[in-house]
Amino acid sequence: MRKNRVVILFLVRFFVVYFALTVLYSFYLHKTQISSNIFSCAPITKVITQHAKNMVELLGYDVFTQQNKDELSMMFQVNQKYVVKIVEGCSSIGVVILFLAFIIAFAGKLKATLLFGVFGIIMIYIVNIFRIVFLVLVIYHFPQFQEVLHDLVFPAIIYGMVLILWFFWIRYYAIRNKRN
Repeated sequence: MRKNRVVILFLVRFFVVYFALTVLYSFYLHKTQISSNIFSCAPITKVITQHAKNMVELLGYDVFTQQNKDELSMMFQVNQKYVVKIVEGCSSIGVVILFLAFIIAFAGKLKATLLFGVFGIIMIYIVNIFRIVFLVLVIYHFPQFQEVLHDLVFPAIIYGMVLILWFFWIRYYAIRNKRN
């Protein structure tokens, strides 16, 4: 047990932080849905949809988004054609929680951990917006690729980026900060 103390402490910290952040996010989702008394996506999903909409419009497309009346999702139309629905899972909050749990469990100095945490959240958010925009446009033009892109390619991109962030965190921040 003593031999694996570092690994056990990391795992305990990781799962405690992951569980705590997941519970907080679930509570937030539950609170936003109860307060509205109707089907309504969480504000973060609406903001992400709006940012994706703005980017697609910048590329010259006519875009319309609206809260779906039948489920917790945002409808996304391009040039009057329904393309995708953006659900709570598209917000990438789950990915952010996973990212934060890891860097907190493998923490360096407080300032470095906080700064890298904020930097990582911003990077994940930006990549997620681009992911949604690319997914919308490819599905609009090539709907036959929807399943492969949504289920394989784009998750690989966002989780791959998180792995790269973790690598940099371990290699350049956490270990160096602990040595100093």
